Amino acid sequence: MNYLAHIYLSGESEELMLGNFIGDYVKGRQHRDFPAEVERGILLHRKIDEFTDQHEAVRACNQILRPGYRKYAGVVTDIFFDHFLAANWQRYSTHSLKNATRRFHGILMSNYRMLPARVKLFAPFLIQHKRLESYARLEGIEESLGILSRRTSLPEETPYAMKTLKDEYAQFDEAFARFFPEIIQFAIEEAGVNIKMPRLKRG
Repeated sequence: MNYLAHIYLSGESEELMLGNFIGDYVKGRQHRDFPAEVERGILLHRKIDEFTDQHEAVRACNQILRPGYRKYAGVVTDIFFDHFLAANWQRYSTHSLKNATRRFHGILMSNYRMLPARVKLFAPFLIQHKRLESYARLEGIEESLGILSRRTSLPEETPYAMKTLKDEYAQFDEAFARFFPEIIQFAIEEAGVNIKMPRLKRG
């Protein structure tokens, strides 16, 4: 999963949220260097990624993207899924996307000294340009893919990714809708995460 999903799947705990967010940047046993609840978030991050990689809906999306991205297809699927989470945020959270991301920005800044070095480098940019909130727009996803292709080993195939997303939008959306309730349940059962979801209207 990508940043927004990891934050969401941490529920209301700021420490769990922080650990889940930095999980990709804490290797091996380095998780032991963090406070207990942050460490729990780091370990939850790893379990979420493992669950995600094995899910049939995610694998199907990866297969669609494989011609352009090969072994990096899963990275792009994760980013696409953050789009569907952001675009449908009101289905999954009692907080607005704007308020949720602003709250997380505050958590990042108040714990800045604890962040891994690589996270310290991009956190101010993420906050200033409201990257998390931008995932709700296709333009935001396009920008994120462009940034990653310039700064990481992700192939520069942004036009291919965006064409594929637009052409297969309903299929990606349906895959996310199948997958996300299951990963929510996994996080609740695995870590006792307190996720406040809107109540379904009856009748």
